[in-house]
Amino acid sequence: MPSLSFSESLIHVARSASNVFARTAPTQGGLLQGQNPAAVNTTDPIRLWVIQLFIIICFTQLLGLLLGRMRQPKVISEVIGGILLGPTAMGRIPGFTNAIFNPLSIPYLNLTANIGLVLFLFVVGLEVDTRLIKRNARASLAISAAGMILPFGLGAALAVPMYTKYIDTSLVSFGNYLLFAGVAMSITAFPVLCRILTETKLLSTAVGSVTLAAGVGNDLVGWILLALTVALVNASTGVMAVYVLLCVTGWALFLLFPVKWGFRWLARKTGSFESGPTPFMMTLTLLLVFASAFFTDVIGVHAIFGGFLAGLTMPHDGGFNIALLEKFEDLVSLLLLPLYFTLSGLQTDLGLLDRAVDWGYIVALCVIAFVGKFTGCASVAAFFGFNWRESSAIGTLMSCKGLVELIVLNVGLSAGILDTRIFSMFVVEAIVLTFMTTPLTLLFYPEKYRTSTGETALVVEEKTEPAPRTTTFGLRSEERIKSRITVVLNKMEHLPALMMLTQLLQPAPGGPAQSFGTRASSIDESDKYNPAPTTLPSLAGLPTLLPGLIAPTSTAGATPVRIDALRLIELTERASALFKASVTDDLVRSDPLVNVFRTYGHLNRIPVSASLAVVNYDSFSSSVSRHVAQHGSDLVVIPWGPQAMGTSVLEQAQTGASGTTSYSGPLANLFGSTPSTSAPANSPSSLLYSQFARRVFAEAPADVALFIDRGLGPSETAGGYGQHVFFPFFGGPDDRTALAFVVQLCAHPAISATVVRVTKSDLPTEVDLETPAPTHHTGKDNIASTLNAGMTVHSTHYPDTVYGHNTTQFRLASSAADDIAWETVARPEGGNDALTRVSFSTLASSQPLHVLAQRAHHEERSSGSWKSLVIVVGRGRRLATESHHGELSQMLAEHGRETSINSDIRKTIGDVASAFVVSGSRASLLVMQSHEAQA
Repeated sequence: MPSLSFSESLIHVARSASNVFARTAPTQGGLLQGQNPAAVNTTDPIRLWVIQLFIIICFTQLLGLLLGRMRQPKVISEVIGGILLGPTAMGRIPGFTNAIFNPLSIPYLNLTANIGLVLFLFVVGLEVDTRLIKRNARASLAISAAGMILPFGLGAALAVPMYTKYIDTSLVSFGNYLLFAGVAMSITAFPVLCRILTETKLLSTAVGSVTLAAGVGNDLVGWILLALTVALVNASTGVMAVYVLLCVTGWALFLLFPVKWGFRWLARKTGSFESGPTPFMMTLTLLLVFASAFFTDVIGVHAIFGGFLAGLTMPHDGGFNIALLEKFEDLVSLLLLPLYFTLSGLQTDLGLLDRAVDWGYIVALCVIAFVGKFTGCASVAAFFGFNWRESSAIGTLMSCKGLVELIVLNVGLSAGILDTRIFSMFVVEAIVLTFMTTPLTLLFYPEKYRTSTGETALVVEEKTEPAPRTTTFGLRSEERIKSRITVVLNKMEHLPALMMLTQLLQPAPGGPAQSFGTRASSIDESDKYNPAPTTLPSLAGLPTLLPGLIAPTSTAGATPVRIDALRLIELTERASALFKASVTDDLVRSDPLVNVFRTYGHLNRIPVSASLAVVNYDSFSSSVSRHVAQHGSDLVVIPWGPQAMGTSVLEQAQTGASGTTSYSGPLANLFGSTPSTSAPANSPSSLLYSQFARRVFAEAPADVALFIDRGLGPSETAGGYGQHVFFPFFGGPDDRTALAFVVQLCAHPAISATVVRVTKSDLPTEVDLETPAPTHHTGKDNIASTLNAGMTVHSTHYPDTVYGHNTTQFRLASSAADDIAWETVARPEGGNDALTRVSFSTLASSQPLHVLAQRAHHEERSSGSWKSLVIVVGRGRRLATESHHGELSQMLAEHGRETSINSDIRKTIGDVASAFVVSGSRASLLVMQSHEAQA
């Protein structure tokens, strides 16, 4: 049956409901009294509606899983699913249509679908941003115009023979059909275009930027022409059509100016720009959407135009439109919109296309629609300087039809311009062109030929296996003060860690300062912290730290640390994420994480610059690498907060029978070794973040530090200040870089450090005999294994850092470089205020990891309640002076965690860091990796 208009559906449902009062109340027993829940019941339509909903959603989602592997947009599965549920396929099963999609139940389904369609057009209006056109005004407007004029003309030419063969000339005028056919052939599906650009990773390129801007212009003109077509069809005379168009124009101007101004004023007064739309603003928004839909429907256009105009009315200040989009999109796209496409499928009968001439016209429709779009858009793009690959990609992308043409076709069907046969022909054309858009785009414009457009735009790079890094031992990466640092902003819980670390990297401002004493020369002595006034640490002495570390200068002339904050936002299939991807320039100024960190830097006189990238999660690491290369960063800091590890920061220490202390803190829970009410650290989210960090380690063209923050305990938040660093130096490029970084940290008067050079011996030493026996964990510590027993996570082999081949000559050169670095730091010539806060010692042990774990616990206890401990370790991947695998496995067995540890996390942080984690240390952990310069 033909589709009912929005107003007709309301009237039909109201009349059906009015009959309820004239009848006897039906029995409420339902299924228990033998009633058929699928039977049509106009007094209680919810039962059959729910059945229809389940069938539609499940069927289209299953198709979406299959077609998604072919990189097809979701709309394809929804349209094909509707066709298969209609008379083309399942409707041919005897009794199926009458039982599930009975004609008496269609008005209720139609009403729900039209509500969803109005809300969807409201969402489309929210996504329209004329600023996209302004960025590439000349090229986008020219491409948009060419992409409409040429296919419109070719479509009008094909409309002549189709009109005489398929259209009832007594009911539909040639002018109306001509205008409608031209619009259907020339329109581009902007919402589907966004999703295809995302799937093909083109949103960050010049091609994606221009295509998106051209799509916005094409969409606006297309909806205007469709409104004109419907007005002409519904108007009885030409004068009445003019009145209808004038009414629509007046309503649009009323919404876009006084209503929009008033809406902006109310949103500002209610704080909706800062905190998102309030319930009052949401109520006004819904009323405006449906009032606008009602007005455009009753004057003879269509309800969808009212929803579209309401979306254009919404202000974009402070991301208000994105916040609205997030509230509407799931309900509309997942629940209501599939109902509309199923209705389209129920009205599509491919069985009517049983003649060769029908399929001949379908082929002609596909060829003309594609050739018209491709030729017009590609030729104009080439005129504006795009090469043939880029021009071909633009032409192909602009030929996408998707759901917009299907909406146009349904409007034409309900208006009586099309019959079922020609409607089905146009539906096939829309499906074919949308289906071929993605593969043709990838064929014309593969990833290796793409270039990105800018810093805050989307970052998409070709993923390649990183080449092994050339190894030199000239102390290159550790010679420099880390003055330009990139920090990764991913989650809100990362902010405290980044704030603490960046504050400690910045030397205290000039003037008197407090020094927290000089550490004892031996770590075996009791640590005493007696604050005493002193002068600021001068960086002038740091040239004696390592050769060429920093040029002699005064404190006042020292170069401050500059922070480059890179905000990463995951690009998902949601429309709000796609819209964020197109407005990154504005989003970087309004993002709360960026603003908090930027304000923190301003208050502490730390130069902070911010960039933002909206990318797929798999592209996070390549975004970081690209940002580091562009900004010339010396160090990349990846935070890993307590919440990311799925633990509370306020867990208590436990004392074992042997007198040693074991901890169930966040580092222990990194391996899932302790129960937690939050997600275990071995959860897929923790493993994904671990793999992201590992990719950055392998790909970043700079030194990398993974900062695992334990957070602040109750005693520290009560007024404590300062940090103590514990650093075991085994040797290798990572440890040499970490050694220089520890000394740089100690330039801050609130930081002290204990540095131990560790040598692994073959036989037990006195230190081994003095080390207490390890505490064996049982009971609760094994709960995590039970929690993780049902979860299977496949370890993926990611590229890792490669410094060189572990030959004898290589080891000797590395050992010599270690000796030079240690002698230069531990026995410097001349005074250096930073080194007065560093305690140096040596350690020989046959079980160094056990000894270091106990020393770390000792450092935690002796740091006091006002100084927290940070353990700094070199990652030591692929170039460990000593192998720790055997001892680490022994520690895992001793602590009962060999079944709960995940190999991916061990590979990410390295064996030495894993030993501290296994021992249950409560200290924060900084894992550093050196980027060896090319020879």
